[in-house]
Amino acid sequence: MPTHSIFNYAVEPIRQWKEGMNADAALRDFMKRHPQFPQPGREKLIRAVFAYFRWMHWLEKDRLPEQIEAASVIQAKFTSDPRSIKDQTLAARAVPEWVWPELDFGPEPEGEARKFAWLRSLQKTPPLWLRARPGTAPALAKTLGHCTPATDPLGPDALHYTGAADLYRSTPFEAGAFEIQDLASQIVGTICAPQPGETWWDACAGEGGKSLHLADQMQNKGTLWCSDRSIRRLDNLKRRFSRAKLFNYRLAPWEKPDALPTRTKFDGILVDAPCSGVGTWARNPDARWTTTLKDVQELATVQLQLLNKVAGSLKPGGRLVYAVCTITRSETTAVAAAFSAAHPELEPLALTASPAADNPPSAVRDPYSLTLWPQEHNANGMFIAAWRLR
Repeated sequence: MPTHSIFNYAVEPIRQWKEGMNADAALRDFMKRHPQFPQPGREKLIRAVFAYFRWMHWLEKDRLPEQIEAASVIQAKFTSDPRSIKDQTLAARAVPEWVWPELDFGPEPEGEARKFAWLRSLQKTPPLWLRARPGTAPALAKTLGHCTPATDPLGPDALHYTGAADLYRSTPFEAGAFEIQDLASQIVGTICAPQPGETWWDACAGEGGKSLHLADQMQNKGTLWCSDRSIRRLDNLKRRFSRAKLFNYRLAPWEKPDALPTRTKFDGILVDAPCSGVGTWARNPDARWTTTLKDVQELATVQLQLLNKVAGSLKPGGRLVYAVCTITRSETTAVAAAFSAAHPELEPLALTASPAADNPPSAVRDPYSLTLWPQEHNANGMFIAAWRLR
């Protein structure tokens, strides 16, 4: 397919985005309406659409196809030489202004360096991470090829995939040999560390990415309760568990916000709460132009409410893990501090940062939480905090 036609095709999902649909949904809708679109063309289309959102504030007021092509040119130049775009230009154009007071990059001069490294990470094509079944990463890497194991000990089963195959159609995937899951999400599951025979609750399970990791660590023993307000997501979770041949779970739809879906007491609870997703802005570049400070503030209220609601469901000695794929103060340290102040019966747990592969993080300022910066882990941004019932 000629490259110039890709820019014309990319107009369609971008216009849908301008009408209120997020880019992922617009691309899925496009592929559904064009089932014969070739796989190489799909990849080029996705790259062109996402390049547009990364560089849209660099573009002249041309016709949309020309803007998309210009964004792809800038993307190629930046990929070849990240210093082709100046730091201050990135700070002024790559993200909305409201985000700066919400970010804590740490003390100078490390903070300034972290700030610009974060900005550059947002303008790159994000990595594709796989989670192999426990202990099978070396064999899976040999089968798939193009795989590099994570060096982070908190991602023992993580593989960075750089090939071009459609993994969803691969034989190992269909056999349940791996999941496509970002390294930061895998680190959340590793920190939870559920043991075989325990009773755990994934209170905001969604479609089950982290639930599957918890169940795998439990070796199909004990019980994992999975809750979500969306029945559609829980239906997808059931299909994923079936493919992975994991059956140690129970569904508990959370249909009424003010009423818990179960009275069970748990050894551990994961609250992977809905959030602004600022940590995923490299993977979802359109979201930086639709997310607002009001969204952050409203979500912080929801996050604290969720933690307060589930806290009473812990057994003595039980652990509560809070995770959000964002790095805003309001949704991370502020929520954790407010929750700790309201629950003296819970003791914060120290979380130890592990060294990243190429760019080790600076010393952790707060031992009771862990912030994963995208540029330091080559993954999504993530915040994690944990408590134990005394």
